[in-house]
This record gives sequence, C-alpha cells and structure tokens, in this order.
Amino acid sequence: MTRVRVDAVMLEARAAMLAKRSIKASSKRAGIDLAIACMDLTTLEGKDTPEKVRGLCARGIAPAPGAPSVAAICVYPNLVATAAAALARSSVKVASVATAFPSGLSPLATKLRETVDAVAAGADEIDMVIDRGLFLAGEHGRVHDEIVAVKSACGPASLKVILEVGELGSYEAIRRACDIALAAGADFVKTATGKLPISSTPPIALLMCESIRDHAHRTGREAGLKLAGGIRSTKSALGYLALVNETLGAAWLAPGRFRIGASSLLDDLLMQRAKDASGNYSAAVYVATA
Repeated sequence: MTRVRVDAVMLEARAAMLAKRSIKASSKRAGIDLAIACMDLTTLEGKDTPEKVRGLCARGIAPAPGAPSVAAICVYPNLVATAAAALARSSVKVASVATAFPSGLSPLATKLRETVDAVAAGADEIDMVIDRGLFLAGEHGRVHDEIVAVKSACGPASLKVILEVGELGSYEAIRRACDIALAAGADFVKTATGKLPISSTPPIALLMCESIRDHAHRTGREAGLKLAGGIRSTKSALGYLALVNETLGAAWLAPGRFRIGASSLLDDLLMQRAKDASGNYSAAVYVATA
C-alpha cells in the first residue's frame, strides 16, 4: 500500500474554507433534516438500562413532529436485542459497538465472538475499534487482518471501523489507518469512539474523505464516513455536510454513506428546525455552542 504524505498546512486551510461554506436560508431546513436522518443516536454508558434504550429508540423513530427518523441507534452488545425489538417496525437500524470497545484490547477470538453474538441478537451494523497499540507498533498487517476477520464475522451486517484518531498522533497516521481499514473491507470509516477530547475536526474529516475518494477511484468501491464526537451545533453539522459534498459529492449525502455520531447534537438540530419554522426559539434564552 502506497504511503500518502499529508501537507498539514494545506489540509487545515482547505478544511477551514469548506467547513465555513454558508447554506442559504431556503436550504437550511433540508440540511437540518438531512443531518437528523444521518444521525446515529448513541448510549454507551455503564449505567445503560433496557428502559433507557427503549426511550432512545422512541426518540430516534420520531424526534419531532415532521422530522425524519434517525439512521440508527447504537448500543452495547448486551442491549442489541432490546433495541431490535423497539425498532422492529421502523426504518431505524440497530448498531452495536464490538471488539472490546473502546480500547480494542482483547484477543481476536473474543472480538469475533462478540461480533457474531451482536449480529445474532439483531444488529444491522457493527462499530469495531482498531487495536491502536498494534497500529502504533507498526503492526499494520495485523490491524488489516483483524478488520478482515471482523468483517467476515459480521455476515449480513455492515461494518464501521473506528480509528480513534486522537490516539494516532499525526495526520499521516490517520490517513494510513483509514487506508488500511478501507483496503480491509470497511463499509464505513469512523473517526472516534467519542470517549476522547480529540475526535472529529474539519481537517480530520477532510483527510478521511480524501482517503474514501481515492479508494473509490482505485477500486470502484464507495465506502461511507462516520463522524463521531465533538459535533454539538447545527452550524458545525451543516459545515460537515458541505465538506462531504464538496469532497465526495452529493451521492454521499445519505445515511447509506454518511453518519454523524453525536447524540447531544440532536437537541440543537431540533431547536434550530423549530426556529426555522416559526421564526422564534422555543426557549426564552438560547446560546448556541461552537
């Protein structure tokens, strides 16, 4: 696999330009609804309960009157069956983290068993995390082979490969990890677990879009992108939509090829959606986050 050199200055400058593209008022509502439709609502906490998951599923199916359903609900493997039952009569998919999320540090046999069990319980999608220790030690072939094995274990389920970009150390390392995941058969490449401060930024999103684009040109296989963590405002979400559109094209602006894993974002999207419809915020005081 050819190593791609990354010009950090040019990458950051282009990402900043793309992320600041304005969306006309007439298109803002459509952009908000697209962001909602591409969202993975997630609960990945030690205190998760079946009741909490059922409530999240209900919200994902009908976030607000007239709003689209989200793309998926993402839970731990032991709650997949609960989510599958709650979503059975909806278009919302069941996603499950697996492979020793969020560390990725367990034997391959354990990772494969967890994947197989999650799919058997009803998962439509598996979010696996790579072993960053192996990657940083230069064991790129082993990282590739683990992804291949997990992809095989997924059976009919699609596979999102989480890079955990905040632990990889450089843009070149992130690009290398992304290229490896795509070569190994990832259906989506995903920025992060959401458990670290550094997750999704415009330069990282652009870098991964370029990897997806180059892979599609080389092989004809069009993989998807999932951005997770650090996206909290409607303005940021719309900026990422513009970045993806400019780099990969309009075909990627759909749940089958683009996801946002930022559950706290939904509140702001719905607030801005209501404001767009009525001209007023639903609260007396509203301060948007960055």
